[in-house]
Amino acid sequence: MVTTDIGLLATARYIPRLRLERKDIFAQHRWMAPGLRSLAQGQKAIAHWDEDTITLAVEAVRSVLPGAATRIGALHLASTTFPFAERLNAGVVAAALGLAPSTLLRDTGSSARAATTELIAALNAPATSDAQLIVAAERRTPKPASAQEMLCGDGAAAVLVGRGDLIAQCVGTHTEYADFVDHFRESGQAHDYGWEERWAREEGYLKIAVNAIRTTLTRHGLEASAVDHFVMPAPLPKVNEAVAKRVGIAATAVSSTQGDTIGDLGTAQPLAMLDHALRQAQPGALIALVSFGSGCDVLLLRRTEQPCPGQPPGPGKAETSYLKYLSFTQQIDLEWGMRAEMDNKTALTAAWRDHGRVAHFEGGTCRHCGTLQFPAGRLCVNPDCQTQDSQEPTSLADVPARVLSHTSDFLAYTPHPPFQFGHIDFEGGARVLMEFADTDDGELQPGLPVRMVYRIKEFDAKRGFRRYFWKATPVRDAA
Repeated sequence: MVTTDIGLLATARYIPRLRLERKDIFAQHRWMAPGLRSLAQGQKAIAHWDEDTITLAVEAVRSVLPGAATRIGALHLASTTFPFAERLNAGVVAAALGLAPSTLLRDTGSSARAATTELIAALNAPATSDAQLIVAAERRTPKPASAQEMLCGDGAAAVLVGRGDLIAQCVGTHTEYADFVDHFRESGQAHDYGWEERWAREEGYLKIAVNAIRTTLTRHGLEASAVDHFVMPAPLPKVNEAVAKRVGIAATAVSSTQGDTIGDLGTAQPLAMLDHALRQAQPGALIALVSFGSGCDVLLLRRTEQPCPGQPPGPGKAETSYLKYLSFTQQIDLEWGMRAEMDNKTALTAAWRDHGRVAHFEGGTCRHCGTLQFPAGRLCVNPDCQTQDSQEPTSLADVPARVLSHTSDFLAYTPHPPFQFGHIDFEGGARVLMEFADTDDGELQPGLPVRMVYRIKEFDAKRGFRRYFWKATPVRDAA
């Protein structure tokens, strides 16, 4: 058994607030797919119209970074639903987070275990003073009336790997590939094609995964009974229990997939389940993380006494409109009227020149009086100061703020009416006119605390481009 000084410094997961009721999905398909009834329990997490893989990843990483007293040397973004086929998606995430230009960035995908493969590589990399971020995010659009539509959820999760105050040490890893096709999606297609569930269970999980787990335990001199938490994503019901039983892992060690409240998060599911298990595990507990897809990854981790930084996701909000879900995923094209017909071509040159302000919400703080302003300028806006060229770049993304005023506009176009915007007062003096995101009816009031979230600003459907910016959302009690 070998342990190193490289391990897990922090983990986090981000789950969108909306939870679509599965019974409302089934109600729309009952007439032609009555067999879906068995899957019509619980909820699945769905992203808002202005959320995608990139924005989900940003939120997951923002939960990790506060607990990191180390420099980030690399960010690896895993997904099978990247917004851009030819643009570094990890670069958009890194810019929003304000990571250094020297940060190593990489997009990785094509498999449900893409994130765990990156995690294994990070844990086995030569030790440096810089930490590595592995983040996975998914926003899939399963075909209506498919089992995947019932099972798949949206979300993201992140792991910070490095040296320092570890929450888990790496005991050992193992990976093996197998061109076993239980489902696939051709390039350019929106929906997966799934093969028979029994085939995936019997020939895939119960042979490939079982053999990989046994190999890993044997290699490191461990018995299956030593595993305290068995973490294995499996969208098919009872598969992880069946694998644990065949290997010899206790049934009580099987970690919940939370499929009844969130759904399967694709590449993000292994890291999301790991975050949940680490927060439940006692010091010294052995965690077996297994990820299946075109082969199998196995990681053995030992929980330390170090507390897990950050908080688990807060409760969701029930959503019953299936048509809203189809609109948010752009699977139906509604008539929005002439106000939705504006051609919003993005000037890429201007976007680059204003990159810091747009991507990282960068304003300025006066070195003389401490006044915060947005956007930054050559002259301090404080009338008692007005010092010239005194601005220090400052991101407003994490600055406490409150609502000063708000407006709900039913005439202006937005994919989720009404269009809500207002003035936000930031601590330090900045006042910014901003859009709101994820609000409830009657929730917006002057003085309401808000936090900033990175979201899609608008789509350029004609050219296939999307713009991002920061929006304000109410601060809610995570408990």
